[in-house]
Amino acid sequence: MVTLAPPPAPSRRRLPQSWLWRLQSLASAYLPLLLMAFLAAGTWWLVKNTPLLDGPMEPVPPRHVPDYRMQGFELQRFDATGALRFRVEGSEMRHYPDTDTLEIDGVRLRAFAADGALLLATARRAVGNGDGSEMQLLGDVTVQRFEPLREGGLAERPALEVRGEFLHALLGSEKLRSHLPVVLRYAGGEVRAASFEYDHLSGKLGFGGRSSARFDPPGARKRVAAP
Repeated sequence: MVTLAPPPAPSRRRLPQSWLWRLQSLASAYLPLLLMAFLAAGTWWLVKNTPLLDGPMEPVPPRHVPDYRMQGFELQRFDATGALRFRVEGSEMRHYPDTDTLEIDGVRLRAFAADGALLLATARRAVGNGDGSEMQLLGDVTVQRFEPLREGGLAERPALEVRGEFLHALLGSEKLRSHLPVVLRYAGGEVRAASFEYDHLSGKLGFGGRSSARFDPPGARKRVAAP
């Protein structure tokens, strides 16, 4: 595990420490929201409550065939005040009883934080446990967090952006990780890592393999690479 930080500069002595610390702070702010959004995607109570035909049914040996399938679905959750908190959309959702797994094609997650921040996550496909304890995003994964503005509305550009081909969320241990390369963009900087893991409980953000980072403060450019 490699922790990245730009080398100190005479004119900005506190900058190398501050940008990585701020990145970890922002990650700790958006992770609970992302985990709850994944949980919303993984809960298939709407499937369990789908009306079934009455009458006796003979037991059938489990096969890897979906017992429920929904197309063009949308799941919304509201808080006690009636404000929208989560919205999960997909072109198709399937549940497999033999493995108790849930698959969503063309998944789009939208979650609103209490402070008004917006989290967006998209992927070609999502796979998760039936109880929502784990969720994997696969193919063209993008996660963005937009900060609220004092005058109202949201910032035009995301404060944090994560892109890759794979993202694994473990709700029980509150971790985000990927064994495939990812790109993190934050405050004009960019981190490219062969793998990464963020532990919300410990607040540690780590990168593995060959990783590089670039952070461009106004009028300067800094780069650091780790083997």
